[in-house]
Amino acid sequence: MPLLPMKAPLTEREEERLDALRDYRILDTPDERAYDDLVALAAQICDVPIALISLVDSNRQWFKAKVGLEARETSRDISFCAHAILNDDILVIQDALADSRFATNPLVTCAPNIRFYAGMPLLSPAGLALGTLCVIDHEPRELNAAQIWALESLAHQVVSQMEFRRVSARLAQALEKIALIEGLIPICSYCKAIRNDAGYWSSVEAFIKQHADVAFTHGVCQACIEKHFPEVAEVMRNQDAGS
Repeated sequence: MPLLPMKAPLTEREEERLDALRDYRILDTPDERAYDDLVALAAQICDVPIALISLVDSNRQWFKAKVGLEARETSRDISFCAHAILNDDILVIQDALADSRFATNPLVTCAPNIRFYAGMPLLSPAGLALGTLCVIDHEPRELNAAQIWALESLAHQVVSQMEFRRVSARLAQALEKIALIEGLIPICSYCKAIRNDAGYWSSVEAFIKQHADVAFTHGVCQACIEKHFPEVAEVMRNQDAGS
């Protein structure tokens, strides 16, 4: 029976990590130029045919951006990146066939035939590894110090872009709430008069007539009859009892 590839263990802060990843609301979003440019630059600097921004979800790794690969996601069980997020520093596999963790991995033995892998963890501000910026080759190789430094810098840019996206989304939500609050009608807590845009107070009827073509009919609700006209309320109760 052939040996199965080694499945990466879960991170020590797995639930917290997944919550943080989902808080970015980036999974399954369309391609974006900002991320595409970063993986293209990583591939060029490291002189490799494949580069990915891989986000490690609970059961899969999903690629926000990719160069040289058609797949949009793979199972986490066979993911190189699932191993890379276990540490804060870069994971370099010079020859996957010579590494017992990956030698029988279908990503190695079949397309895309990974032999070289280098994955730089994408660390959130709280130090949670959300995924990796990784580069892949079909041949064994190494990265020099300058390439590793560049990959780390690009990984920081990926996280900065994710943070920018999240902050922008929260700002948009805050602005929507402000617009909603500004649109609320100010009503006096005591007499229930309404203040218009000029700062003048008027009755509900006058305010609504000013903004809509409606007519009013008036009455007194049962609660107000009980409170302000108790004698009338008593007569009404007696009439109801006798009918």
